[in-house]
Formats: sequence, structure tokens, C-alpha cells
Amino acid sequence: MDATGAQTDVALTDEGHGYYSTLATDVPPGTRYWYRLDGRVLPDPASRRQPEGPAGPSEVVDPTRYRWRDASWQGVTMQGQVLYELHLGTFTRQGTWRAAMERLPHLAKLGITTIEVMPIAEFPGQFGWGYDGVFPYAPTRLYGGPDDLRAFVDGAHSHGLGVILDVVYNHLGPSGCVHREYADAYFTRHHENEWGDAINFDGPDSAPVREYFTANAGYWIDEFHFDGLRLDAVQSIHDRSRDHVVSGVARCARDAARGRPVVVIMEHEAQETRFLRAPSHGGSGVDAAWNDDFHHSAIVAMTGRAEAYYSDHHGTPQEFISAAKYGYLFQGQRYAWQKQPRGTRTDGLAPFQFVNFIENHDQVANSGDGSRLHQRIEPAMYRAMTALLLLLPGTPLLFQGQEFGASSRFLYFAHHEGDLADAVRKGRAAFVTQFPSLAMPEAQEALPRPEDPATFEQCKLQWDEYEANGAHRRLHEDLLALRRSEEAFRRQEPGAVDGAVLRNGAFALRFLTPKPEDERLLIVNFGSDLTAAAFPEPLIAPPEGQTWSMRWSSESLAYGGFGAYDIVQDGEWRVPGRSATVLAPMERRDGRA
Repeated sequence: MDATGAQTDVALTDEGHGYYSTLATDVPPGTRYWYRLDGRVLPDPASRRQPEGPAGPSEVVDPTRYRWRDASWQGVTMQGQVLYELHLGTFTRQGTWRAAMERLPHLAKLGITTIEVMPIAEFPGQFGWGYDGVFPYAPTRLYGGPDDLRAFVDGAHSHGLGVILDVVYNHLGPSGCVHREYADAYFTRHHENEWGDAINFDGPDSAPVREYFTANAGYWIDEFHFDGLRLDAVQSIHDRSRDHVVSGVARCARDAARGRPVVVIMEHEAQETRFLRAPSHGGSGVDAAWNDDFHHSAIVAMTGRAEAYYSDHHGTPQEFISAAKYGYLFQGQRYAWQKQPRGTRTDGLAPFQFVNFIENHDQVANSGDGSRLHQRIEPAMYRAMTALLLLLPGTPLLFQGQEFGASSRFLYFAHHEGDLADAVRKGRAAFVTQFPSLAMPEAQEALPRPEDPATFEQCKLQWDEYEANGAHRRLHEDLLALRRSEEAFRRQEPGAVDGAVLRNGAFALRFLTPKPEDERLLIVNFGSDLTAAAFPEPLIAPPEGQTWSMRWSSESLAYGGFGAYDIVQDGEWRVPGRSATVLAPMERRDGRA
């Protein structure tokens, strides 16, 4: 259908193996179209745009019309990255790509290197997280047109920021999905999936399905210049083939980049590290993985609560030392929460392959009321944990607004209607009952309704807080500047950090460098004030002929602390409670070795 409303029928030719095609010339961008199948009219499952949503016609898009300005952009590799997860619809009041572009300078100034955008594939309703996408090739109409998305990525590159996209290849949404209308082979019942029917990656007629999704990975890199992908819930991408579809996704993404480096990051609840190995070593070539273990230990340390899936973590110093050295904490031993072993060995993997966080979209929403961590714990503890997060050799990730202490909540929202809305609301309420504190009737009654527009609206960031919460913002800016400027924190190499427990709640991390004068010692004390005349621990010893001097402290007045001081005085240690301190070596003034 063209702009005048005139309709033209074009026949498709059977190519075999389930494919039909035609060549339609002189079809201008903006033309709306349907496929007619057995008397029904259906949108294109590979549509590049659904201007009226999933139920409407597809639209012809010219992907070459946009004039890119990022020819000098060098791409992204994992080492040295600082990630920033955002939900486009709540990142600004307007919830558009163009509005989000206005905030790019703030992220660059903060020290972010790469933005991770939550899923944007077209989904039903007027708002949602995006994980119920049903048109994997069509950027949702809700945030602007395809060229608005291109302008956002282009603008990010001009500010020195990479952009990666969260993609969902483990299921398709429950409403507005047309794939089964075209072929039952898109789905399989041979694998379980908690979100509906699993995608058929290894059964009969699975080859076209594999191609559909692997080509999608390349599509985002090629036509939108994304710098990589974040693969949602890889544990639910079931494939018993010799060549796992995740390997194909990684290959297609890199091929589409035409030599420009891109990154592929995964979420994998079961923590199987084979995906992180190189293809030459039997792996899939995924670059990095989200590290839930670090998050769970951090939550228990900060809140003292160990409900549900936090119950196997204790928030002890040794857990953070092990996370710094090995990434995952569970590497094949029993995970009591699931009553089975969890994870595989991380030997040979680099620290930057593990993405650490204390907030993300899931974990903030799973608090029940969607409140932010800084609203639930004491400020000193929050500052100390933030220092640990941003200085560890893993790759840090911040969630939108975390850097300036956003007051806005982040809740689960999904704009469904009727019986589906009721089912989603009940399903969400049942999910959080794993937390005893959220299973009580009063807590269940207080859960916001996912389909309520007010639930969505209260999740929008209030950017006037960016300037108002200066101390909170400076904490993150200064730590990220330290991470960039100090050789000890830039290295991210295996074996470049070691640690020791000093007492209950307190530990030291020694960041090793080729030159002793570049070494750093991070003293973290999650307990009360610590005073000690000596520590029988070699990692505490300064380089020969040196002594330790304070380089940075979470207790600085600039961050709202009680005041920073040298924690090593006359050889004795006085470490404030709930603090993190960076020590650097300096020459001894008494001339003694």
C-alpha cells in the first residue's frame, strides 16, 4: 500500500526449503505491506519496521538512506570497558532516541565507555522492558524511527562511546507473534522454557530458524553500527548441535563488522564457561558474561539479607577476593538453592570477561518496590561497595541513574491487556514469592501492577538530580578516573590481583604491576573501625624502601563521608568502618628499608 492508499498484489516464487521470494522494484521507503497466507494477511516476520505495532502492516525501510559520520570509529574490545545499562523508554522523560542523545555527553564525562541498551525489538503495548519482542528485526516504534536509532549510535560514537544491544534469542513474546502462522518449525516442545515455547535450534527444519536468528545478529551490527550484542538468558537457548547457535551468532556479528572489533556478552544463569572459550578450544567465542555471583555476595554484604537465590552467598571478604581472582564463585560445586552443581571452571579466562554489577534491571526490580540500593543501605557502605565494584579487574556495569543516586524506582512493567495482563501480573507476583519478605499478603498486595501506566511513569529518570546529587556523581566520576589513570587498575590480566582477609568484614586487594611503584593496595572494611599494630600478611608489605600513602578514600568529604585520613600512621593501621581506601607506595622519609 503506497501513500495514496493504492494496493498492489505481488506474487512470491517458491524457492524450496520453506523460502518464498520476489523482486519488487520502484517501491519507495514508507510503503506499507502485508503477506497473504492461506487467505490471511500477516505482517512480515523479518519486518524492518512496524509503524502501527505488531498487529499492523510492515513498512519498507531504506537502510542506506542515513548518512553515517562514524567512519573513523575503531570499534570496541572488552578490555578497559565500563558498561552502562539503560532502558530507552525510561532513560529520559520523553523516552526517545533523540532525547537520549542529549545525555550522551554526561555519560562520556562520567567515564562510561560503552552503553548497553535493553531490548528494542518491536513488542505489543505502549511500554515494556522489551524482552517480549515479537519482531526481532524491527526497532520498536515507541522510541522513534530506524534512522533515529542510527543517529543515536552515530552520536554515541562521536562522543567516544560504544553501543551494544541486548537481544533475546531464547523465546518470542506471548502476544503479537506471527511466526507460528508461517511455520510450526520456529518452535519446539523438546526443550523446556520458562517464558513459553523454546526456539527450535536443533530439531527438524531448524536450519532456516538458525539462519533467521544468526542473521539477526549480523543485521544489528551491519545496518545500525552496533558495537556488539548482549545475549539474554543463554541457558534457555537450547541447542544440541555440534555447532551451537551461540557460536553462529558470534560469527555472524563479527563477519558483519567487516574487521571492526565487536563484543558479544552473555547472561548465563548456569555459568557455563565453555561459551567464553575460543572456538579453537571448543568454545563459542563469546567475549564476556554477566557475573551474578559478585552481585549476590555484594547484596548480602550490604543488606545482611540472604533470601532466595542470595542464600548461598555470605558477603564475606573471601568471596570478594575470590571474585577478583577467579570471576565466578560457583565453578562446579553444589549450589544449595538449586540442589545441584552450578558453573564450570574459569581457568585461563581474563578478569575482564566477567561483568560485575550491584544493580541491573532485573535485580533492582526484584527488590519488590523497585527501590535503588542507595535508598536501602547506609551511605558509607554504599560508597565502599561502589569503590570495590569500580576498581576490581572485572568489567564494571552501572545501571541507569546509579551514577547520580537516582530516586526513581525501576519496576517490572509490561503493557498487556485482558487475560494476558492478569496472567503476567499473577506470574510476576508468584515469581517474587521465592523471597519470604515478598510472599506475605501485605507485600503481594503492594506489588505494582505491570500493566498500569503509572508503574512505567515512575521509572523514568529525573535528570535534574544529576546536578543536585553532586557528591554521589563525583564518587563515580573520581573512581572511574582512577581506573583509567592508574596502571594497577587498568591491567585486567590473570594473576594481576591477589588478596587477603584481615579480619571479619575487612580485606586487602593487592594490584600487582611490573613496576613496584605502580602497585596499589585497596583496603576494604565492611565492618566497624579496625585498629591494628601489625598484620602478619605479606600482601600488606609495601614495596622495598617504600611505605603506603593514601591515594583515595571513600570517606572523603567530597562524597559525603566523615573525612579521609592516612590509615597507616607510624606503622600502625587505623581503618574506618564501612570504608574503602586506595594506598600507593611512596619513599620512606626515615631512609630505612
